[in-house]
Amino acid sequence: MDPITHGIAGSLLGKSFFSKKQARVAIFAATLGAVFPDIDTVADAATHDPLAIVKYHRGITHSFVGLPFFAAGLAWLTRGVGKKLGIEMPSWLTLTLIYGVGIASHILMDATTSFGTRMWAPLSQRRVAWDLIFIIDLVFTSILLVPQVEAWIYSDRDKSRRRALWMWIGFSAGACAGWATARVAGFPFHAWLIAASSAVFAAVFFVPGLGANGWGFGVKREAWCRAGLCLAFVYVFACAVAHHSAMKKIVGFARNNHIAVVRIGALPLAPSLLDWGVGIRSVDGVYESQFDLRHANSAVIAFRPDSPPNIYTARALALPSVQLFWRFSRFPSIQSHRQGQEHIVDIGENRFMNQRRGPQPFTYRVVFNAAGQVVEEGLLTDGMLLRRMHSVQANSLQTEPSQ
Repeated sequence: MDPITHGIAGSLLGKSFFSKKQARVAIFAATLGAVFPDIDTVADAATHDPLAIVKYHRGITHSFVGLPFFAAGLAWLTRGVGKKLGIEMPSWLTLTLIYGVGIASHILMDATTSFGTRMWAPLSQRRVAWDLIFIIDLVFTSILLVPQVEAWIYSDRDKSRRRALWMWIGFSAGACAGWATARVAGFPFHAWLIAASSAVFAAVFFVPGLGANGWGFGVKREAWCRAGLCLAFVYVFACAVAHHSAMKKIVGFARNNHIAVVRIGALPLAPSLLDWGVGIRSVDGVYESQFDLRHANSAVIAFRPDSPPNIYTARALALPSVQLFWRFSRFPSIQSHRQGQEHIVDIGENRFMNQRRGPQPFTYRVVFNAAGQVVEEGLLTDGMLLRRMHSVQANSLQTEPSQ
């Protein structure tokens, strides 16, 4: 899940349960704890390893094994800095608890996505992926953020209407930006949803202030935020119900068509919990589709067969980097073709399906020259279309492979 949503969730938790004493420090700790696990992305930026995101991201910093150590360390640092600045601080044990709750929220939220997280590293490298929420879910993010905004709006009667107006304008603009971004990313949704979202935001921000007294002014911040948490749990539960329904349809399709299933999954897609993807890895290829649960029976499931085995695919699959990527992938496909004097093997990860032309996000490419040497390898494309391939030396492949 994106770091902004993690931070919003941490802030919501802090305001819900840890704002009685030293409220600012407690909210700061809950928010920092909720975003802290993504510090492992520094390794991705600091190294030229094209598989850094697979090796390092969502590992030990996203683990319940490491959680108590990171929480205790962050609490110790926070108290040390706070004392130097003369800030009244909660006890070390209290801060450790707050940081622990924030980190735990990050781990659990990442587990709801299809990317998954290694929540028991280093004891286990298995990725836990519950496939409930898309990695960027604007509805879920809004559910976490809006209660905090409501609490701010109705904390001051004189400023409430002006605040509500600006928040309505800002959230409506955000809905427009989300629509435009979704189209570019390959997950378009109907433009009328912008108007519907704007109407919902208008009701949410203005209705609590209507009437002679306005019931919103009598609601405490903790109550607003706890209501938001309850609504977030309801939304996740609804996603789980939708996932169960999508899985039933996918399993039924595989059974009715006698597919030799290696891996199977229903994958959440943007923009809503009604949109799902099909992922089935069989012994000779990948089945994939996208559908709306309201019209799931009309979905067309396409089969992408693997390229016929050859010496290039065999040698690519023997590379340690490709083996690592294969273990990371849930629905990998193998495509091999010649391009001029070079032979190219693409290992595509179809977990993150979209409607863009070209390679799917997370496609690992291995390029062989005419002599059968690996001259280039790496992630061909990621979600932001960033090329991450690099030239390599392949001393072990010096001979011309047989055709």
